[in-house]
Amino acid sequence: MSTSPAPKRVKTSPPLIGTHNGHFHADEALAIYLLRLLPTYNPSTVLRTRDPSLLSNCHTVVDVGGEYDAGRNRYDHHQRTFDTTFPNKSTKLSSAGLVYLHFGKAIIAQRTGLNPESEEVEILWRKLYNEFIEAIDANDNGISVYPTSETASLTKRFNDSGITLSSLVGDLNNDFSISATPQSTDHETNDTNSASNPDPQAAEDTRFLAASTLMGTSFLRKLNGYHTSWLPARSTVLTAYEKRHENDPRGRILVFRDPAPWKDHLYTFESSSSPSKSKVLYVLYPESSTPGAKWRIQAVPTGKDSFESRKPLPEAWRGLRDEELSAKSGVEGCVFVHASGFIGGNGSEEGAREMARRAVEM
Repeated sequence: MSTSPAPKRVKTSPPLIGTHNGHFHADEALAIYLLRLLPTYNPSTVLRTRDPSLLSNCHTVVDVGGEYDAGRNRYDHHQRTFDTTFPNKSTKLSSAGLVYLHFGKAIIAQRTGLNPESEEVEILWRKLYNEFIEAIDANDNGISVYPTSETASLTKRFNDSGITLSSLVGDLNNDFSISATPQSTDHETNDTNSASNPDPQAAEDTRFLAASTLMGTSFLRKLNGYHTSWLPARSTVLTAYEKRHENDPRGRILVFRDPAPWKDHLYTFESSSSPSKSKVLYVLYPESSTPGAKWRIQAVPTGKDSFESRKPLPEAWRGLRDEELSAKSGVEGCVFVHASGFIGGNGSEEGAREMARRAVEM
């Protein structure tokens, strides 16, 4: 009896990703990294060119080409008519935002093991856009954090522009050790090291890959933190928030049994509560999960990114430590109160509770 030969597997080339060569920015550096996180694109080569005939052969094109058409895997945002935004946002998307809009949930699900249709993926998808992607979109589209009319008369106390991710990516464009005279107009690049190649385009591609890695690993650290710490803390903060009146009749003291990232969740739960209800003023938690750990009392900031507290710890306590602080406050076991009053410590939970009870009334 004759047998048919086993069918041979047909080798297929990985999808080719196209983006522009020349000066690169944080948005396409991140967009490329995000795509290559997906199994479909994981082995992909990146072609950096502005040649339309070469870009037409690419499976996916990012940040170049003058076209946004997800059905054709074209993700440029430079067209005059482009006005796409993330749901419920007003910031125009960059190439990073476009790729994240279409592939973000799949990336989150793949990296976390969560169901792509789950509420958790939806929450993480929106959180990562709000806290990471949107700033990249705004930066690339020239959108300021504040309206110019509100900042025109302000003078910076110091320069912080050099510590942003976009600035660090910008630094990678500079390499004065190699002639700036181009020897080619396009280049295919992967993760191989071309540092020894004197071709300026190859050197530029190497720096682009470094920028892509910088942006991508920063994204993954954010995702990991939100997934493993921030998201589980949501239920922890909700439970404590619902029990806050057990600590203070007006609900001004929040107590956690374990340390948790609480600020975002607290503001979210407060915003959905009645405006007439008192805001939380102090949050109490142990310094660690170790039995017998000291406790902290922290004043709640006026906003997520603010250094100003709703009600700092009493002026008379600030800058004092140990016995002197205990004598001044009338609370045993005090450890310290920061000079600005935003945080303090006590050797026990009950001591921290007593500090909070006295502070809310002072």
